Amino acid sequence: MSTNKVCLLAFIAALSTTSCANNDWFITHNGNMPSQERIDKLQEGQNKDEVLANLGAPSSIVSLDRNTWLYMSSEVERIAFFKPEEISRDILVIRFNDDNQVVNIQRLAEKDGKVVNISEDKTQTLGHEPGFFEKYFGGVGTYMPFAGRNTQNL
Repeated sequence: MSTNKVCLLAFIAALSTTSCANNDWFITHNGNMPSQERIDKLQEGQNKDEVLANLGAPSSIVSLDRNTWLYMSSEVERIAFFKPEEISRDILVIRFNDDNQVVNIQRLAEKDGKVVNISEDKTQTLGHEPGFFEKYFGGVGTYMPFAGRNTQNL
């Protein structure tokens, strides 16, 4: 058998064994989800410092409502050049009142989510529509680097 045939057979054998491999090599774990043991210690009425000491820093704090903390994790399967697929998602939502005490603890999964389609529509802007020359040459002569300065001392 020639060297080329041996290399080809070795390549085919290696390729066939990797195709039967476990897909766990391509699963990535993202996020900061505390263990179930720590989550079970949560109780309504605890303050933010107690929650922080027990669970650690949240994955995110809702920007419009600083009293809502999110702990999130997900598993994403990635295979070669194909689009990544989310296998699971887990979200822990902790809401605090104005006195920084826990008032609600909620656990969400992937099934609780909603798909939001991105709109391809464009928003019309009302008013002046610049022409070609105004669009590309309208700013010529308007830049004055020394405007308002005493140019005699320069």
